[in-house]
Order: sequence, then C-alpha cells, then structure tokens
Amino acid sequence: MITVVAGTRPNFMKVAPVHRALEKRGLQVRLIHTGQHFDAAMSDVFFLDLGLPSPAVRLHAGGGSQATQTAAALVGIEADLLRNRPSLVVVVGDVTSTLAGALAAAKLGVPLAHVESGLRSRDWTMPEEINRVVTDHLADLLLTSSRDALPNLLDEGIPGERIAFVGNVMIDSMHHARRHETGILKRHQLEPGAYAVATLHRPVNVDTAAALGATLDALAAIAARIPLLFPVHPRTLARAADLGLSARLQETPGLQTIDPLGYDDFVTLMAGAKLVATDSGGIQEETTALGIPCLTLRDGTERPVTVTVGTNVITGLDVGRIDHEVKEILAGRGKRGEVPEGWDGNSGERVAEAILTFLSGWPPARTVRR
Repeated sequence: MITVVAGTRPNFMKVAPVHRALEKRGLQVRLIHTGQHFDAAMSDVFFLDLGLPSPAVRLHAGGGSQATQTAAALVGIEADLLRNRPSLVVVVGDVTSTLAGALAAAKLGVPLAHVESGLRSRDWTMPEEINRVVTDHLADLLLTSSRDALPNLLDEGIPGERIAFVGNVMIDSMHHARRHETGILKRHQLEPGAYAVATLHRPVNVDTAAALGATLDALAAIAARIPLLFPVHPRTLARAADLGLSARLQETPGLQTIDPLGYDDFVTLMAGAKLVATDSGGIQEETTALGIPCLTLRDGTERPVTVTVGTNVITGLDVGRIDHEVKEILAGRGKRGEVPEGWDGNSGERVAEAILTFLSGWPPARTVRR
C-alpha cells in the first residue's frame, strides 16, 4: 500500500495524476487529507474537478500558525501510518502538509518519495523554501519537474541515483481541466484576451499593511490598463480585513474581486486571459504551459525554467516595471516562451514508473521500517 499526503489546493492538482497512474497499475493508494485547506472553495471542489476519490482520512490541521499546523498534521499522519503501515509515503510540493508527511515517514522509518523535488528560491524567509529543503533531505526517492532541479540536489550532497526526472505533474492536471471548459467567462461578462487575472496570497505580499498596500498598488497599475479579475484567497481577504484595507481592495478602479474558484473554472479563466499576475509558483508553470504572459509579483522564483524558457517575467511589486510590462503585452510585444521538457501531460505516468522501480529495490531505501 502507498500513502499519499496532501493538504492544499496545489497539492491536490499534483496528487491527482499520480493517484490515477498508481491505481491504473494495480497499486493500493490511501490518501490522507491534512485539512490545511479545509473550506469547500479551497478543498472539496478540487476533489470533484480533478476526479480524486474521497480521502481515506481527513485531519484537522488548518488554521493557526505554521508550527500549529505542522504539529497537528504530524500527529495525525503519524497515527495513520502506525495503523496502516504503508510500503511508501508520497508527498508533493512544498507546503506545511508536505513537511509534516516527510517528518512522520522519516521518524517511523517508512520510505519517502517527494514529487517536485529540487526547486530552490534561495529565499530563507519563505516557509516553503524550508519545507522543500528539509523534505528533499529526508526523501529516499526525489522526483523532479525540471532539469534545473538536478544540480540543486547534487550540490546539496544528495546521491544522483535517488533522483529521477519525471516532468511536471501540475501540467497533467491542467490538461485534464482544459477538457472541462466552463462558462466562467460568460458568467463574468468577459471576452477572451480582453482581461487579466490576479492571484496573491504569500505572506511577503499580504501579511503587513506596507506589503499589502504595495500589492494593491501593483494591482491598481494593471487594472488601470485592462480589466482585472481577482479571485481572492481567504488568507488575503482576512489580512485585508485585519489591516483595514478591505475597502481599498474592493474599490480599486478596474479591479473586480470574486470568491475563490474551482480548478476547472480557474483554468478556463486563465487560458482566456491576456495576462496573469501572481505570486504562486504553480501558476507561473501553468501560464508557461498555456503560453499566457505571466508577471510574478515577487523578487524571485523557485521555478526559473518559467523565466528562462517560459512566459514568466519577475517584476516584484515595482509599479513602474509592472506598468511597462503590461503596456508591452497589450501592444503585442509580451514575452513569448516555449513549453519546457516533460511538461507534456504524462508526468503522472513517469512518477508511477519511478515508484514501481523503487518498490522493486532501486534505489534501495535508506530507512528501515520499525
């Protein structure tokens, strides 16, 4: 039996193609939902859109600080692993649930596979960077989404035989969603290519009055040139209320805020956009795969292939730079990119094959089951 741990909407997108590919090969798969994202808009609707079965167990690790979430998820995952004793734990991405799953498996001596290994931002103020590095150093099998991950891992002393390039499972789910186009544009009276989309939720952009104010300045610069639709993450909405910026969020000219969307709706919306502005790593990847210009409102990225090969431009919150890039895109001079190697919709299959090879004995597990 294989246990897969997930807890947030980006996790679910990465888990779905892996889950399908493993079950197709006759493997028993048990899904633990940590509850890190626990409301229907951020969780349940994604299971429906992605065709994921209901989790075998739902924990309640959402809310509270990073430490509180990690502790709650760790306790719940450990208890489930003790009861069910899988042959392998699979974690995806870089969120709190990823780290908790990795720690629980390592402490119990259960072999661990990490999907999306080797991404590095070099920014230690990001909780996700800590999660990535620790998880990679606990993993027995490291599955990478882009070729630039390999030198990152080798430089950290991880043996090459433990690393396998599988491509980007996120793109598998995006292709799945593209086959389920929705009426989201009609519902919001949008014309393809005549609007922009924004998503923002990272602490560096929303957790203080100065940061959220600068983020709203950036969004205002975009909305001044093209209608901007903003599905607001619950975290961003809560911070705006706490910081007294809700009115500004709702009243910026040209900016329309809406509730979070299901995955099929969001992919349909993103595919029809003229440009996307985000602080999400996954959306940097999806826009590159779709050929849609992306402005990353951070000072760096752990996904450099989206910049070197894809459609992504790093602008930070520099309003002048953002305005320039938007003008270039609207004039037809926006950045053009290519789809990186392995972002072909078949990564879940390659993950499953790598896992089967591991379960047959190569590379040998570092951990010993207790």
